Amino acid sequence: MSGLGTFVRQRRASKLLPDSPKMKSVSFFAALVLACFAYSRLTAPIVYPPGVLIPTEPSQTALSPDDSAFDTGKFHLQPLAHFALDARVLHRKIYRYDRPSALVPVDLAVGWGAMSDQAVLDQLSLSQSARFFWYHWQHNPPPIPENEIIAHATNLHLSPSSRSIATRCKKLRAGELVHLSGLLVEATGPEIGTWRSSLSRTDSGNGACELVWVEDLREIAR
Repeated sequence: MSGLGTFVRQRRASKLLPDSPKMKSVSFFAALVLACFAYSRLTAPIVYPPGVLIPTEPSQTALSPDDSAFDTGKFHLQPLAHFALDARVLHRKIYRYDRPSALVPVDLAVGWGAMSDQAVLDQLSLSQSARFFWYHWQHNPPPIPENEIIAHATNLHLSPSSRSIATRCKKLRAGELVHLSGLLVEATGPEIGTWRSSLSRTDSGNGACELVWVEDLREIAR
């Protein structure tokens, strides 16, 4: 009986060895759960207390004589105006497979004024698809008049001027506060025809988005 008891204890002890297949699968699953949790924390929208975070309006200024047309890849860009804004990121959408993605890999929905206020945004549902920015509210009336939503938010088609800016564009998450500047442009090229930026912050619908050649993108410290 003593020999049998020793054998049983050895069998039980062997189940706890760190290199057993069962132990490895448990460790892998735990690591996967922790990685998913960390990723969700890093990519989750940033939430703030109520209040306007970006009080300033976007800036659009006339071109100088030095602002001539230029080519990037297979596309020809004609500058229309200088453009700069401070804004809160509302949503980000990466495009990889549609026709304009070679020029514009990222669309960025941004807001300022009332559309940077958490109290307003909590009452809106925001999304992007098919190169449009969509907003909905669940209860009438909306948290602010719709014309105020239109005048304080926009969908930016971002054409990065460098690989480092392209990388930063793709890593932005909802809630980040950013400064962005560059040129509003008209683009021509294969598969896109002529694509012209809006020059107004109060328009809506097809053609109301800004097509931006991004020369500077950085986070605003808060």
